[in-house]
Amino acid sequence: MTNSRISPMAASYPASSIRKMFNLALDFPDAVKLTVGEPDFNTPDHIKAAGIRAIENDNTRYVANAGIPELRQAIARKYSARWNRGITSENVMVSFGAMEALTFALDVTVSPGDEVIIPDPSFPNYMGQVHRLGAVAVSVPVTEGNDFKLRAEDVRAAITDKTAAVIINSPSNPLGSVMDRTDLEQIAALADEHGFTVISDEVYDEMVFDDAVFTSIAEVGAEFDRFLAIGSFSKTYAMTGWRCGFVIGAEDFIAPMALLQEGLTSSLPGFVQEAAVAAIEGPQTAVEEMGASYARRRELMVERINAIEGLSLLRPAATFYAWVNVSEWGLDSWELATQLLEKHNLATIPGSAFGPAGEGYLRLTFAVSDETINTACDRLEAFAASR
Repeated sequence: MTNSRISPMAASYPASSIRKMFNLALDFPDAVKLTVGEPDFNTPDHIKAAGIRAIENDNTRYVANAGIPELRQAIARKYSARWNRGITSENVMVSFGAMEALTFALDVTVSPGDEVIIPDPSFPNYMGQVHRLGAVAVSVPVTEGNDFKLRAEDVRAAITDKTAAVIINSPSNPLGSVMDRTDLEQIAALADEHGFTVISDEVYDEMVFDDAVFTSIAEVGAEFDRFLAIGSFSKTYAMTGWRCGFVIGAEDFIAPMALLQEGLTSSLPGFVQEAAVAAIEGPQTAVEEMGASYARRRELMVERINAIEGLSLLRPAATFYAWVNVSEWGLDSWELATQLLEKHNLATIPGSAFGPAGEGYLRLTFAVSDETINTACDRLEAFAASR
């Protein structure tokens, strides 16, 4: 019997299988975990010092809804230079992590009954955020045959007169891929033609390896402004717990977000924002070192996984995720992940957690030590031998 006290939206909110597996793994405290999408580095010292200094200077009161001017200006300067387009502080909204930035982006562009195109597989919270608004998520499969890159032609095929937004994620969690510029240009053209907004999740934009080239949706054309680009300090600066994100877009998109913030959380703490200013304006050595470390550990993961019978892994071009093809093992991904945990003390994320097209895959993080990667791969080998 349905509890009539609970709204239909809340009662039917899609549960995250990532969180489900995370909770299951709590019963196996000694398990090797390749589950959490979080840097295994501490926040750099100069960033922590800026936050501590701000607290000592009593920056512990309410601040502007849209973010302190210093941070909005620092973000604007950084991305004006990177994108070679004029970005001002009025184009920037500071948020509680990238998730609130996504919330704002959908709130200002999507109405109940609208359709939002999302990649499949993709970060599962996209589905939940669309559901929260009473909109309809329309999934577009992203396949290994296309190197796990979302294609403009597949987006085009999914467009209807109800399409209000398209969410893209490049570099991709969980796929580790980077979209081609030509597809981004074509999606931008489709946005102009059909009047929808491109919401671009770019939180891994500084975690790109080798000769892969990341292009932001903001770079595809000087006149294109039907975009909202979402960024975060979490992954780039190992600041996941600080909860500092942002969204960049045209002023008419950004202005209402301050009103929404007032009704949600008022403002992100000022001392967190001062730490974020130090992150952007301070030395970037730690960012480069973290990136180099992920790239090296990626090579170890690729080598070990591809040596295991029945597994295959395309070398990730970005992020710190390995999207491993396990289809030859003949188990659905949730059953496989459960058996790996219960029989081999190895925690992984089933591909189906990221959408139906994720079936036949596991997501493994390589933001862990070499020892952890090797131990995990030893356990995958043991599973292969036991079949």
